[in-house]
Amino acid sequence: MAVGIVAVEDQERHYGGRITAFVALSCMTAGMGGVIFGYDIGIAGGVSSMEPFLRKFFPDVYRRMRGDTWVSNYCKFDSQLLTAFTSSLYVAGLLTTFLASRVTAGRGRRASMVLGGAAFLAGAAVGGASVNIYMVILGRVLLGVGLGFANQAVPLYLSEMAPARLRGAFSNGFQLSVGIGALAANVINFGTEKIRGGWGWRVSLALAAVPAGLLTLGALFLPETPNSLVQQGRDRRDVARLLQRIRGAGVDVGDELDDIVAANGAAAAGEGGGLRGFLFERRYRPQLVMAVMIPFFQQVTGINAIAFYAPVLLRTIGMGESASLLSAVVTGVVGVASTFASMLAVDRFGRRTLFLAGGAQMLASQVLIGAIMAAELRDSGGVSKAWAGVLILLIAVYVAGFGWSWGPLGWLVPSEIFPLEVRAAGQGVTVAVSFAFTVFVAQAFLFMLCHMRAGIFFFFAAWLAAMTAFVYLLLPETKGVPIEQVAGVWRAHWFWCRVVGPEPDDQARVGRGKL
Repeated sequence: MAVGIVAVEDQERHYGGRITAFVALSCMTAGMGGVIFGYDIGIAGGVSSMEPFLRKFFPDVYRRMRGDTWVSNYCKFDSQLLTAFTSSLYVAGLLTTFLASRVTAGRGRRASMVLGGAAFLAGAAVGGASVNIYMVILGRVLLGVGLGFANQAVPLYLSEMAPARLRGAFSNGFQLSVGIGALAANVINFGTEKIRGGWGWRVSLALAAVPAGLLTLGALFLPETPNSLVQQGRDRRDVARLLQRIRGAGVDVGDELDDIVAANGAAAAGEGGGLRGFLFERRYRPQLVMAVMIPFFQQVTGINAIAFYAPVLLRTIGMGESASLLSAVVTGVVGVASTFASMLAVDRFGRRTLFLAGGAQMLASQVLIGAIMAAELRDSGGVSKAWAGVLILLIAVYVAGFGWSWGPLGWLVPSEIFPLEVRAAGQGVTVAVSFAFTVFVAQAFLFMLCHMRAGIFFFFAAWLAAMTAFVYLLLPETKGVPIEQVAGVWRAHWFWCRVVGPEPDDQARVGRGKL
């Protein structure tokens, strides 16, 4: 029995294309949406460990951290108000997602990026100028609205603009952008923490305006994707000219354009489409399962707990403010480097290989982190410098595993598996589920750390074991399959072929592969 591996036979379709300057610049500009996402993740954990910020907005946490009130090491940062500051971003993103899905489908990927960039600019301005907790949270909410639009549009934009043979590398660029944004946030937090006068946190929050401005301005000049233009009913000749410009002069784009038009024609003829079709039609059942389970699993890897609260977690084990922020910078560098490695490897070794290897690496790291924390960290005092160094190393190994597996692939795979007629709806479900469980992790992590102690790391390790088994059994390989032909891999899969049934018109001749 072939478990999850399928191979697409020669379908006599030729997708040409090379990396042109036009498509590279377009994707780099769109990638600013990922930079802002990463920046917002990283900046929250950093400023929430800064003493001036805590003293002004979270005095109870500040007193506990200073030792004015005795509390367990594991519970010093357990504050629902503090976690509300972090998770308000993702609540707003979740509520924005379905509006963003309609805009992305009806008005195009570019329109959503413009709206997202404008919301990011407003959020950065409000956050940097905050004088009370309400303004701080309002700034996070506005940033969340921006994320709702950007996370809906940017992964689709990258996957549709990329040449088929390099789609994995291009789409992984979104996670690379997220990693760069998080690294920039960690570096900036390390610098602004040293500003005398206690206003460095304002600089950290306000500098989100830099990538936001680049996204907003750049999106005004970006081309729309050919897939989206066809979906909007634009003239085929105009789309052909744009596709020729994207793929390069002299490249035959006829087969690719035919597939895009055929996919749109199926939707226009009433052969499925939209959110209702995606949720309830049997032939979309595999994609629906992946749209829910992949972002769910991505969140219960525990990565956002590390990303949000790395400085807080490092202070929990007894490190000082500057040392904890510097350690977060180191793990940020590891995350960016591993994501870049994933870009180079994903179209050579495939999605499944990286998922499985990265999952095993993260599982081992979480188990070891939990074991050391359980053995060495008590309710009072810290851990020795040697053990603190080991923990930082294990966190870096864990971040590396995520950076070349579930990080980029958690965005890549959903963005490439949906047929055109349900692509915006499917991406909307993916982003909504991601935001929903991000909120849960952000809101629950400090409470769980307080009550479960080191057991929380074993909790995440159990989920890592489950998701690795899920990928091994149920996720087919999509490496090298043109985006408008990916639907065929489900009919060749040992399990999903029983769910979706045979291809009605027998256009997709897909063969079963081998382990």
